[in-house]
Order: sequence, then C-alpha cells, then structure tokens
Amino acid sequence: MPATHGTVTRRREQDDDEIGESRSGERAYTNMLTLNQALEETRTGDLWLFRGGSGPDRAIQTLTNAPVNHVGMTVAIDDLPPLIWHAELGDKLVDLWTGTNHRGVQLNDLQQSVLQWTQRYHQRCWLRQLTPPANREQENKLLRVIARMDGTAFPTTMRLTGRWLRGRLPNAYDWARGIPFVDKKVRESTQRRKERQRLGLEAAYCAETVAITYEEMGLLATDKYSNWFDPGSFWSGDSLPLTPGYALGDEIEIAVAGG
Repeated sequence: MPATHGTVTRRREQDDDEIGESRSGERAYTNMLTLNQALEETRTGDLWLFRGGSGPDRAIQTLTNAPVNHVGMTVAIDDLPPLIWHAELGDKLVDLWTGTNHRGVQLNDLQQSVLQWTQRYHQRCWLRQLTPPANREQENKLLRVIARMDGTAFPTTMRLTGRWLRGRLPNAYDWARGIPFVDKKVRESTQRRKERQRLGLEAAYCAETVAITYEEMGLLATDKYSNWFDPGSFWSGDSLPLTPGYALGDEIEIAVAGG
C-alpha cells in the first residue's frame, strides 16, 4: 500500500547505496561528514534521520513507505554542546532537561545519541541542514515546547500505529479547502483543534514531536495534525510543507567510526 504525502510518493525499496547518494546540503560542501564535523556544523532546527535493519525498523519503513525510521532535531543554543530533541523507547541516555533517564520525548546529548543509534542500534545516519538557521525568537519558542513536552510518553506499538493511521485520514479542512466562505472558517476551526490536541497530548512519537516543534517555531505551514507525519515526511524524497523562506538541504551521510 503506497503512502503518499502531498503529491510525492516515496519509494521505500531503495538500495542502500542509492540512499547514500545524497547531494550536498545548503551549508555543507560534501555529501558525507564525520560525526565530529557534523557536530561542528549543525545548528538549531537541523534534522537527523536514521535507518535501521531490525525487524521493528523495517516494519516502520514498510508501514509508512519510507526509507527511514527515526527523526530528531538539533538544539544548539549559545555555547552549549549540540543536543537532539526527539522521542524514543530507550532510556539509556540522560534527559538533559530533567537530569533523569526516561523513555519518550527527551533532550539528549547529540553526540551520545548518534553514537547510540549507529553503534548500539546499528543504524545509518544522515543530517539535513535548515536554511536559514533558527533565530533567537524561534529558539525561545523551541524552549517552551521542550518545557511542555519533555517526558511525554512514547506510545505503544498498537497506539503508535493507530495514531498514525488516524492521522492519514482526511481532516475537515481537506474537504473544505478552496470552497468560498467555508475555507477560512474550517481552517480556523482546524487550527483550534490542533492547538487543543497539542496541549492535551499524552503520548508522542519521534516524527510527531519534530512536527509539533517545527510548527510552533514557525518553520512548518500545515493544516495537518501532528500524527499525520512519520519519519519519512522529513526525508528529501517527500514534500514537507516548510514555511516560505525556509529550506532543508539534501541528506548528508554521517560517517561514524565503529558504526
């Protein structure tokens, strides 16, 4: 069952070499960086994408028709070491917002997280760079999202699947789009429901966390609910509805020693 996002249909069955043939990003000059180079280069809002070969990883890729199964975003504020904002089942890394170890939505050291995903989980990793980088106002909005969402539980497999499938159903605005006098009212109603959904969120998966954060930072312009998104939504082969003026570079593969 091919899944489509907008007008673009993703191909999940890509050869590994083909996936690795990404073009250079907006701020980088090569299609591959070492992890240390990427840590020096990354800025707030950049995306980190992961592709694994385990049964659960392949199941996510198959269900969503995507070449990747995990996404997170860089948080690089002032002189702090770069961090990653994401949601995952693991609790091995310290959540730097609370100083505790917990599953679900968390803020981790970026280097430690990439090493865990590549060495412990045996996944390939790519970086997509946001242009222009997030500004101070957007970073402040990001911190408010982190304060609200950090610690949100990761959904069970059944709940995750159900949430994503419900998100793929057309919403009221999809039906009303373009109808005179109705379009604006339904759009406003949809936005209010989305706001209530975000504030009452009891569980969130990785792509949902990034989508909510991007939208509240003003980087994403969409009438879709957060559970419409999956990790592949943030791959360059898809059509991510970024706010006009913003762009994401193509995938830069990250070379990790021992990964």
